[in-house]
This record gives sequence, C-alpha cells and structure tokens, in this order.
Amino acid sequence: MANFVDYSYSSSDSGESDYSGKSQCLDFSYAMINSESLSHNLEAIICESGSHLKRPDYYESMILQHNRLTTLPDSVAFFINIKMLNLSGNNITFIPDSILMLKNLTSLIAKNNRLEDDGIPKNLGICKTLREVNFSGNTLTRFPEQLLELDKLKFLYVGGNQISVIPNTIGRLQRLKVLYLGGNCLTEIPAEVGQLSRLQALVLSENQLENLPSTIIQLKKLRTLLLHKNQLTTLPPQIVALKELMELSLRDNPLVVRFVRDLTYNPPTLLELSGRVIKSNCVPYNTWEIPRHLATYLGSAHQCVNPKCQGVYFDSRVEHVKFVDFCGKYRIPLLQYLCSPNCTKNPVSVECCPLDSDSDSGRLKKVLLG
Repeated sequence: MANFVDYSYSSSDSGESDYSGKSQCLDFSYAMINSESLSHNLEAIICESGSHLKRPDYYESMILQHNRLTTLPDSVAFFINIKMLNLSGNNITFIPDSILMLKNLTSLIAKNNRLEDDGIPKNLGICKTLREVNFSGNTLTRFPEQLLELDKLKFLYVGGNQISVIPNTIGRLQRLKVLYLGGNCLTEIPAEVGQLSRLQALVLSENQLENLPSTIIQLKKLRTLLLHKNQLTTLPPQIVALKELMELSLRDNPLVVRFVRDLTYNPPTLLELSGRVIKSNCVPYNTWEIPRHLATYLGSAHQCVNPKCQGVYFDSRVEHVKFVDFCGKYRIPLLQYLCSPNCTKNPVSVECCPLDSDSDSGRLKKVLLG
C-alpha cells in the first residue's frame, strides 16, 4: 500500500506539542523490528529499570515508526506517562485496548498502516487527553465514530482511506482546528461541518464531491480549504465571506473546465437586438403607443454585470466566470451573466489547472490555484 502523505499541519507545527526533548523519548524508529522483538525490548525496560535502564514512567514519547509491527504489545500500558505514540509506517491491523491505559496520551499517530474499521479500540473515547489523532493511509471504510467522544481533539487526520460518509455528528468536535478528509470516497459533506467554529484547515481533496454545504460560511477562522481533485461544478457564493481564508486549492475539478467549455453565445433575436438599441440609447417611447407585450418585454431588460459595460440583455446572455478577489491574493470563479462576449475581454491572471486544449488555455489562460 502506498504511503499517504499529509499536508504540513500538526500539533508540533502549531507549537501545541505536549512533549519535548529527545531525552524522554523511547525511539525504535527504522529499527526493522517486529512485534515480538518490540515486546522483548519493552519488557526488558520494565523488568530491568533501575539498573542501566530508565523506568517506564520516565518516557513521554514512544516512536515506533517504520518497522515490521503487526500489532502493539500490551506491555506498552506500563509506560503510563507517554504523551505521544507514533506507530506510522508499519503493518498494524488493529490497536489493542492496552493503549487505553495511557492516561496522558495527547498524540496518537498511526498513519500508513493497515488499520481496518474494527481495528480501532471501541472505547478510544475515554482517552480524554487526546489532542491529535492521525489514522491517514489505512483501510478504513467508515469514519471512526468513537473519535467524536474526544472533546479536546484539535487535529484529526483520516485521509487516504476509503471512507464514504462523514456522520452529521461531526459538529461535536468543537475544538477541532484541522480536519483532514482528503483521499477518501466522499460524495458529500454534512452541513454540520459548519459547527466546527474553530476550524482553521479543512482538507477535502481527492474525493468525489460535487458541491459544498452553504454552512461553510460559518467557519469564520478557516485559513486553508483544499478542494482539488473532486467533481465540483459550483461553489457556494457564501465562500466569499471567509475573510481569513489564505489558501484555496481547486485544481482538477470540472468547475473551471465547465465554465470554459459551456461558454456559449446564442445570437440574439431581432426582437432582442431592437430592444437593446432602444434601452441602450434611451430611445423614448410611450407604453400606450406600442403593443402591451412589447412594453412588458422592454421593461424586462437586465443590466450587464460588467461595471465597464453599459449594455443590457433580455433573453440572450452568455455565462461567464467572475473572479472574486480574496485579500488581493486569490480569486475564485463564480457564475455571472454578461450581455455579450465582448464583456469578457479583460483576462484575469491566476494560477492554472490543466485544460485539454490550447484554445481553452488561450481563452482562460491562468484560471485557478494550483
């Protein structure tokens, strides 16, 4: 199974790490040991501490990443002061209940293993000290609902799995700052995600999402929103109100490609052309001098949304992309109506996502964030 690499968000990056210093770290990383060998090593520390070995309660972090472990020895429960446990890059299929004895555990990292749905302790919710959980790069098909009981959780990574549904109780994680759901099989996101008022980073990339809930407007502290490699065809207009948003990724979505490919212009009828001339040139007319249906028609004129254009339209209009600026740095395409293709001549330069043809690239040039 290919390793799943998370984006660079973690408790240590944010300065919230609860463990410090290598002197209190029990490091078996890259030792190529199996579960049996690890068990022998841990038991040696337990039995022989006080001689040349430190006592089990001396250690605050245990790093077991990149070995040949298939499970975790129960003897880990003797290391009662462990705050950080890193099991990444092994072949672990389940995590034993013995870790529930680690009452000070704040960070549980088990990415890039073979964890299955029943491989996570059902009572993990009793580990109330947990601030960070990373189960990315495993074989989960369901969101581990026991995580919803971790009311102090700030960093949650379950990317690179096969999860298809996020429970609508996700809003219970009120302290969550980072929610990583990228690389799953999600087709929708529950509206309750808007209840995560402290969320700063939301990663939904590499799923099958076609739209986002409008409740995203409630994420006032959101700084990073990664949506690339989905099936998005629209964005909620409320997204422009996310004033703190600094990073937005939309590449490899049908969103922009659809805007470009569907850029169609149907020639207006003679009726519309005449109406445009009358309205644009302010030709005077009296409603009682013309048929009622023509008076009604002339009254239905719409002003072009291009502020530099004084034109009007009735029935014929062209769909176009309006780029909404974020803090002078990012622009997002939103659907607008323009009276004529001539209103779209001013190109907007932003980063581009790959398009299939040169004509598309020339028409839209740089479209989206990469």
